[in-house]
Amino acid sequence: MTQPILEIRHLRTLAALRDTGSLVRASQLLNLTQSALSHQLKALEAHYGCALFERKSLPPQFTASGLRLLQLADSVLPQMEAADRDVARLVSSGGGQLRIAVECHTCFDWLMPAMDAFRQAWPEIELDIVSGFHPDPVALLLQDKAEVAIVSEQDATEPVDHHALFRFEIVALMANGHALTEKPYLTALDFADQTLITYPVPDEMLDVLRQVMQPAGLQPRQRRTTELTVAMLQLVASGRGIAALPWWAVQSYLERGYVSARPIGRDGLRGELHMACRPGLSAQAWLSDFVRITRDSCFKRLPGIELL
Repeated sequence: MTQPILEIRHLRTLAALRDTGSLVRASQLLNLTQSALSHQLKALEAHYGCALFERKSLPPQFTASGLRLLQLADSVLPQMEAADRDVARLVSSGGGQLRIAVECHTCFDWLMPAMDAFRQAWPEIELDIVSGFHPDPVALLLQDKAEVAIVSEQDATEPVDHHALFRFEIVALMANGHALTEKPYLTALDFADQTLITYPVPDEMLDVLRQVMQPAGLQPRQRRTTELTVAMLQLVASGRGIAALPWWAVQSYLERGYVSARPIGRDGLRGELHMACRPGLSAQAWLSDFVRITRDSCFKRLPGIELL
């Protein structure tokens, strides 16, 4: 029998391919080029003399050999992660608390699953969300009222560390049959004579205003606000106005034909999310693990996002 060549990176690659459903997304999750990922898989297949998955199927269908290696990955990778955390616990002072402040109303759609996964990995860390909506969550970090803030921009002037999460597309939403559905994409001028339905947040926190309308010197004809995404979509569906929301947050409504969507701008409008923390906390093993768990969880759950 030949000498085993299996390494942890091979197991991570196969698990990522299964979890993301494509070579492209697996390479993004692992921060590798698609070429490097393909080369790694071909070398592994050449060693065993068999295919590990069917390349013409999407998502990939694993062969019996590939499934056996995935079985090993599912056994070994969680044990390695658990051992890594245990060592970190041995050299640290024990528990701690992680209070999270958010400025994004749609954050809870992806934040709660990430928190659940983190809670299982680090049960000794007291986990909580700072109650209420906070237009300046970074201020809570500086006041020692939170350990982490979810923000849409990195501000180099703020004395905090930033950890990039992901980038996503923001689409315009309108009632089915709305006149704007005839357009391939919307511009600032299209929003100017509409009622814009948004969350109750300052203008500078809305990408469609900050990135699209304000640079054009325009404002919507009228603003209407609601705190609930589902209420916003109901207003849109009934023709009370249009909205701009992350595509991943409304995908299920679009698939059911509840409302219609169009890109914003010829190249589309994109937003970003980052995790900010007080200097020094980044060195904590549980904090870096929270960043990793959040990125991985979101990338596997949210359609169409790109890791930063």
